[in-house]
Amino acid sequence: MNILEWAFGKRITPAERLRKNQRMLDKAIRELDQVRVKLEKQEKTLVGQIKQSAQKGQMGAAKIQAKDLVRTRRYVEKFYGMRSQLQKISLRLQTHRTNEQMMQSMKGATMALGSMNRSMNLPALQRIAMEFERETAIMDERQEMMDDAIDDAMDTGIEEEGDEVVEQVLEEIGVDLNQAFGETPTGLQADKVTDGRVAQAIGAPSGGGGDPGDDDLQARLDSLRK
Repeated sequence: MNILEWAFGKRITPAERLRKNQRMLDKAIRELDQVRVKLEKQEKTLVGQIKQSAQKGQMGAAKIQAKDLVRTRRYVEKFYGMRSQLQKISLRLQTHRTNEQMMQSMKGATMALGSMNRSMNLPALQRIAMEFERETAIMDERQEMMDDAIDDAMDTGIEEEGDEVVEQVLEEIGVDLNQAFGETPTGLQADKVTDGRVAQAIGAPSGGGGDPGDDDLQARLDSLRK
């Protein structure tokens, strides 16, 4: 506790203290970078001055400038090391700050979950689920009844219309409906008889007329195949 905290009674939280120290470290790193940049510019200037002194034969001045150059380079290296240390401390503070934020978030989430669990009424939730299931079953039954009623209304007269369409098509091709559905099996059986008759006639001499009834049945079958 510092003097301000003691005088005004204001206590700084750990998170605020971390933020304050983080800002101080960032400021120190920026100042080090500014000084280092100035030293690097001064190093380049000293290199140029040493060359000029050497060209003019002023060896004493060149040696003094060389000492300044060595000293400047050492300070540049030292500033790099100091910046690395400050950066290390800053990253560590940032890690602690992140952990603090995560802890606060977990604390808030735990309190919210506890409040929700305390406010949840399991018997009421079960009653709501049972009522929902019952209403859903009633809705499904009513939907099924409506679907059946609609299907019955839409299917009325479909079979009769289908028969009319078939009859119309058969009339267009010149075939009677009764002949198509009533006499076709007889024609198929006659076809088998005809096939048997041809098989018996393989060894016999050709000749002799066929049965007129078989020819009639064959003609009807041919008309059905067209």
